Amino acid sequence: MEAYKQEFIEFMIDSNVLKFGDFVTKSGRETPFFVNTGFYRTGTQLRRLGEYYAAAIKDNFGLDFDVLFGPAYKGIPLSVAASMAVSSLYGKDVNYCSNRKEIKDHGDKGILLGSPIKDGDRVVIIEDVTTAGTSIEETMPILKAQGDIEVQGLIVSVDRMEKGKDTDKSALTMMQEKYGFKTASIVTMAEVVEHLYNKEYKGRIVIDDDLKSKIDSYYEKYGA
Repeated sequence: MEAYKQEFIEFMIDSNVLKFGDFVTKSGRETPFFVNTGFYRTGTQLRRLGEYYAAAIKDNFGLDFDVLFGPAYKGIPLSVAASMAVSSLYGKDVNYCSNRKEIKDHGDKGILLGSPIKDGDRVVIIEDVTTAGTSIEETMPILKAQGDIEVQGLIVSVDRMEKGKDTDKSALTMMQEKYGFKTASIVTMAEVVEHLYNKEYKGRIVIDDDLKSKIDSYYEKYGA
């Protein structure tokens, strides 16, 4: 596993973003792990988060694209942080862009924040975690309305690797098949388990045998 992935897993723990215990997801599933990206709250955390995204974008999509698009609302700071990191780490200037929830009819008019999107632009979409794909269904018409653009892919921070409500496929797989672009993540939950299982981190075992058994049981039921 790449060093930046290992560092990102530990960064999530330190930021209180990745938690283990007893949780219930929005869909009602009882889960032994939870990812809450709302706990990225400081300038230092956002800078580092942008750098991890930049590394994963480079690994999965290269740097030959024009716009990094973050759907409102959580995608707005992600697109800013990651575009800055792409510039500082790799010397590549890419535009950032996000959408507004409501169209603005004065000043900087329209539905977009940041860079405009025009014919021929190559776009990478940036999101927080694997979702049911709802935000992408809202995002694609907005992007396509801007002109003849090419969506090269979608990058998220964590792939939970679980099936959707009415399918055995994961949300990332479904979006890839529906829209025809590549989907990727900084890390998958399989990589999280691989890095943390029975290994000491800051004086404690984060994933012991008992927790590993609960995670395995969860994926036997909900794994994609």
